[in-house]
Amino acid sequence: MAEVKLLRSWSSPFGLRIVWALQLKGIPYETIYEDLSNKSPLLLQSNPIHKKIPVLLHNGNAVVESLIILEYVDETWKENPLLPEDPLERATARFWARYCDEKVSPSIWESFTKEGKEQEEGIVKAKENLKYLEEELKGKKFFGGEKIGIVDIALGWLAYYESLFEDIVGMKVVTKEEFPLLSAWAATFADVPIIKDNWPSKDKLIPKFQAIRDSSLKK
Repeated sequence: MAEVKLLRSWSSPFGLRIVWALQLKGIPYETIYEDLSNKSPLLLQSNPIHKKIPVLLHNGNAVVESLIILEYVDETWKENPLLPEDPLERATARFWARYCDEKVSPSIWESFTKEGKEQEEGIVKAKENLKYLEEELKGKKFFGGEKIGIVDIALGWLAYYESLFEDIVGMKVVTKEEFPLLSAWAATFADVPIIKDNWPSKDKLIPKFQAIRDSSLKK
């Protein structure tokens, strides 16, 4: 039986973060796919408060919330660190990872699930948020420097999932003209073998995200 188990869905970028982290560190693990319309007793027992994925089970103990899981993984397995050693640099990386979750991702998602003027306003807001990340990338290959770090993993979904939004509604937020550094970062990140080999199938993702958008517009 695997010492490490990961409860996730096949399509969620939050679970994908943990896949990347575990594989970058060479940690063997077992994936347990969850059907969120019929949550398993294991998920409900492991995360009784939020009842969400991903959940990392390590020696039977549950760790929840993707950014917290990433830090747990980094502190438990020291090889290929995701966070810098310097305390100030660690604090800065934590800030940007949280910024991606609290500002960047919600604004882009909101744009995708709206239409007309609301979508246009959402895109403006998303681009304002992205400008800070563009500035943060100056002189760097990745947000972590020459190696992938926690901020790259936190924002990594954008390197693949944004193309879904473009395919479904023609929405493009990160353009080479406005965000040359972010565009270059996305292409480089998406092509790293461990990253590239774990992207979900677009043929399956497009109808799923189309259905999510359609459902949101009906509310």
